[in-house]
Amino acid sequence: MKVLAVDDELPALDELAYLLRADPRVNKVFTASDATEALRALRDTDVDAVFLDIRMPGLDGMELARVLRRFARPPAIVFITAYDNAAADAYDLGALDYVRKPVQASRLAEAIRRVAAALSINPSDSRADDDDQAIPIELAGTTRMLPRSSVRWVEAQGDYARLHTADGSHLVRVPLATLADRWSDSGFVRIHRSYLVQLRLIDELRMVNSGYVVVLGGTELPVSRRHTRDLKDRLVRAAKQDWTR
Repeated sequence: MKVLAVDDELPALDELAYLLRADPRVNKVFTASDATEALRALRDTDVDAVFLDIRMPGLDGMELARVLRRFARPPAIVFITAYDNAAADAYDLGALDYVRKPVQASRLAEAIRRVAAALSINPSDSRADDDDQAIPIELAGTTRMLPRSSVRWVEAQGDYARLHTADGSHLVRVPLATLADRWSDSGFVRIHRSYLVQLRLIDELRMVNSGYVVVLGGTELPVSRRHTRDLKDRLVRAAKQDWTR
């Protein structure tokens, strides 16, 4: 793959470029010391991914990423940063990974693997498939990107949301209402003011004394009255689509 490394600090840029060139999956590395130079480089050549610092003078990394998203064929974005307070914004921009400085070769290799996997989903399109959009999460002081497709249901916890997967749960600094809006086109449906679920993973909608619950892999979640009719309609439509395939 061809990649572009962007960092306003020359030693950090040289180290990043060195590590990228050392990976056998990368066959060409371009470099830029700021957003203007990056856009100039991208005007002359297409790249598969941009490994991008966030804190830069002038147009910063987040602003540059927003510009790149408007490209006809936007490259994959991997943020390289010393700061951990921009992970939620990185998620919002669809970044594939969020690597903390100082960059470790093994951690960068994982980011490159994510880019390679995203490219292999559709070789004619360098963007990751929407179902594989990733969410930045904190694990033992390290920011990792969790594929949205692994999320089974989401629970509101104040201004945060807890993402439940088959292997555990992860707290992210994103309100449930925001996720409900962003993920509505990806099969997630609001069943309660506190719960958002992946529709295709619902095993059962069951009537209980206090109302309805849904069952997902043995877990029961309440369905509020205001969401019951919409949920039933969605389940019926999904079943009909399965029957007609």
